[in-house]
Amino acid sequence: MNSFDELSLAAPLKRALEALQFTTPTPIQASTIPVALQGRDIIGCAQTGTGKTAAFVLPVLSQMLESPAKRALVLAPTRELAVQIEKVIFDFTRFAKQIRTSLVIGGASMNTQFRTLRNDPSFVIATPGRLIDHMERGSIQLENFDIVILDEADRMLDMGFAPAIEVIFRSLPEERQTLLFSATLPPAILKLTSRFLKNPERVTVGSTEPN
Repeated sequence: MNSFDELSLAAPLKRALEALQFTTPTPIQASTIPVALQGRDIIGCAQTGTGKTAAFVLPVLSQMLESPAKRALVLAPTRELAVQIEKVIFDFTRFAKQIRTSLVIGGASMNTQFRTLRNDPSFVIATPGRLIDHMERGSIQLENFDIVILDEADRMLDMGFAPAIEVIFRSLPEERQTLLFSATLPPAILKLTSRFLKNPERVTVGSTEPN
């Protein structure tokens, strides 16, 4: 695939890609976006720097622009990564201002997060611990999130977030699209995918999986 024009993305996203001078998708984007647009679950094995954030942000945004009621939750292991993901969404929605985000991370103002969550955001980008804080306070309910992305899943497990992920997934609707991205696919990740993903397409780019 040599051009983003070959992908069935919503027109505002193609305008944004042109404005950003993004012309050719990276291998992870070319492999992931068409599958994600079909609503399939995905296991993406890719290192940082391969363009994986756009690989999940673009198809999810395109689905939202086609179906405005769709809501997506992105789980990230660190505040820094969550901020980066929100920045990518902001860049791609310059011609789609109806897309609203809420950044739900530790070390940031709860009051700001309460306010953005009350605005019914299209995208919630969260670290697991702070998301559970909001779930316990009743400031977020996960029943309406029909797309879920786990980014850097192996790092989340390394940081001890497995119990939090369990709690979060128990609160999500059973009918959903789940996209999981990880630099490696150790047994703990494969166990996670077998429980929470349905018939996923596996995409591996620029990464060596452990034996």
